[in-house]
Amino acid sequence: MTTNAGQLGAHTVDELTARKLADFARIEEEFLESFIFVQDVHGQRRFSSFPLEQVVRYLHALYICDLKDRLLSVYTNIMRYEGERCLRLLRGWQEGQTAAVIAFIHRKLDNLPFGEVSRQIERSANSGDAQTASRLAEGRVVLLNRNYNLSHALDAIIMPEPAQLRGEVIALCARLGHTPADLDRQIADLHSDVYSYAPSAPLARRNMLVMNSLGVRIANTRGARPSDRTDRVGRPTIPAPPYAEEVIPGAMTLVSLTWIGAERLAANLDAPMTPAPEITSASDA
Repeated sequence: MTTNAGQLGAHTVDELTARKLADFARIEEEFLESFIFVQDVHGQRRFSSFPLEQVVRYLHALYICDLKDRLLSVYTNIMRYEGERCLRLLRGWQEGQTAAVIAFIHRKLDNLPFGEVSRQIERSANSGDAQTASRLAEGRVVLLNRNYNLSHALDAIIMPEPAQLRGEVIALCARLGHTPADLDRQIADLHSDVYSYAPSAPLARRNMLVMNSLGVRIANTRGARPSDRTDRVGRPTIPAPPYAEEVIPGAMTLVSLTWIGAERLAANLDAPMTPAPEITSASDA
């Protein structure tokens, strides 16, 4: 057992959790950068070009995001990052297997519902919900950006000659620490205990803190303020009123008949019931 001093005080964690936290600390900054890059590729940004270096980085970034989920034991019911798949693609790509990479990137960035989103925009506009229509229109631009990025990525992969492409991929993978020997080790590591699903309170706490800070960073960068959201997201009242200022009606505490006992219940039937007084302010309390 070991003690991890966190924001909420000292917490005793088991050895596996301590190893997970330590390994995540080593990749935390790279994860933050990788997460933002993946979001950009998925449509938050329209790249004017997407050279081969960015394509390899995209696969690497998905792998790093997957590491974060594994290390912090984030439950996912879908394979959203497919880190092991990305490693195997990088290995095969260095051997000249390009078709699988093209298919993977096409699956990640295509199959976008432009028609359905456009119908929702029209319905919202016709019903007078201009704010929702505007937000949906922004989302449609995100889908369009993703399509642009896909086209640039495919151009970077398809246009070079196969021999030239393979040589560049080998050099780029080595730069990111994905030589064939590295990839063998990284794939094997994914099946070790430290990357296994072993949820715990310290891991959940670390994940929440990281993602909250990341959300603030993205919001500050892109201007996604709460005031820009639809009416479905209500604005909070800050500061919230103290609980003691709320009117609490008189109430009688109800308890289980099994707990109170029949004889005690019978004795209380003839007693007059006095309702609790109402509390209208902190001074009354």
